[in-house]
Amino acid sequence: MAVEQPLTQPGEQTRIHNIGYRNYDGPRLGRAYARRSLYSQSLRGAYGLGRSVKSKVLPMLLFVVMCVPALIMVAVAVATKAKDLPVDYTRYAVIMQAVIGLYVASQGPQSVSRDLRFKTVPLYFSRPIETADYVRAKYAALASAMFILTAAPLIVLYVGALLAKLDFADQTKGFGQGLVSVALLSLLFAGIGLVISAVTPRRGFGIAAVIAALTISYGAVSTVQAIAFEQSSTDAVPWIGLLSPITLIDGVQTAFLGATSAFPGGEGPSSGQGVVYLIVVLGLIAGCYGLLMRRYRKAGL
Repeated sequence: MAVEQPLTQPGEQTRIHNIGYRNYDGPRLGRAYARRSLYSQSLRGAYGLGRSVKSKVLPMLLFVVMCVPALIMVAVAVATKAKDLPVDYTRYAVIMQAVIGLYVASQGPQSVSRDLRFKTVPLYFSRPIETADYVRAKYAALASAMFILTAAPLIVLYVGALLAKLDFADQTKGFGQGLVSVALLSLLFAGIGLVISAVTPRRGFGIAAVIAALTISYGAVSTVQAIAFEQSSTDAVPWIGLLSPITLIDGVQTAFLGATSAFPGGEGPSSGQGVVYLIVVLGLIAGCYGLLMRRYRKAGL
């Protein structure tokens, strides 16, 4: 025999529970604060700060590897009372380009790939922050991290040169030229690393692609330059240097900063060719920024 259920009115099943939610009545700090916060957190993340111990190992190790040769050079200069440093300030980053490339390859994907992989980019843009804020913060953070990486050994060289009582004016001039060179290098390499990393949400693919782009291009350009030099086509050597990021930086600092060129024969671009090098470098930096803006406009949809 079926039991008839008692009829209840809709209002009798309705309950309102007060679980303590309150409206936010604190200060609204806006886009500028959000942009600064994203920049600072991304910069800290580039060295593993605020993350696990495992995340700190590689960036800190690369930082040490960048600085140790400078410390050795300084020790040798002080002990032997040398009249000059073994390596020019503008030359140091070119020599250590493998370490710099590895750092970009490891930290570029770390900066952007996870946001793409876990689809958190739209969450950023649901707040006051906009696409331009996100791209600028990420770009500035990685460029700043790279500047720290490349400028630190120059500071070691400069301090060591002063301790060795080398000429103050010459060392200060060379140190300033070196800082300009690594600042330009940091902007260019950070842009290239972020653009390549933003193509794929897979961090491993991003690392491999950045290493390939930086290493293969330099190896290919250096080989072709050497062949051209051996074939007495010396006029073609500077123009071939336009095809690799590190040779672009080498050409700019040779033309405008008084650096010694790493090109075959030691002959870098002339002042006129240096203008072309500088235009290409600035164009690549602007192009990387534009590509990042387009990528994250699509990712934020």
